[in-house]
Amino acid sequence: MLTMKKQSNRTPEVVIYTDGACSGNPGPGGWGAVLKFGEHAKELSGGEQETTNNRMELAAAIQALEILRRRCAIDLFTDSTYVKNGITVWLPRWKKNNWTRGKNQAVRNVDLWKRLDQLNAKHDINWKWVASHSGNEGNERADELARNAIPSNSN
Repeated sequence: MLTMKKQSNRTPEVVIYTDGACSGNPGPGGWGAVLKFGEHAKELSGGEQETTNNRMELAAAIQALEILRRRCAIDLFTDSTYVKNGITVWLPRWKKNNWTRGKNQAVRNVDLWKRLDQLNAKHDINWKWVASHSGNEGNERADELARNAIPSNSN
């Protein structure tokens, strides 16, 4: 677990890059996250045998936020418009509509969205979108971690 000291201004004390990957969709998938704080960095990754790319994108953000012990000012970068729009635009409406979306359809991945919503409330997070495979060092590393965490089919 990481312990962070709260800064007095909004300068992010933690910068997080997240990414998810899938071999087939659905299929085996992996997630990766890079956390940077001062001169330090921490890398996380994991995978599931049967999942979707969107679930891995959500898992990356959740796992990165879950290791923080205290409220932090965070810049969280994702290349997933699903995650970025979901947490910043769609989530308030989903909650108001009892976790349903248009035509009374259940929100997909509601279990992960609820976890992410709880974590989002614990921190001061600035959610940022970054184009995938655009040369952003943090995003490229998170992508590499996610791809390397995909379980092989030989398991």
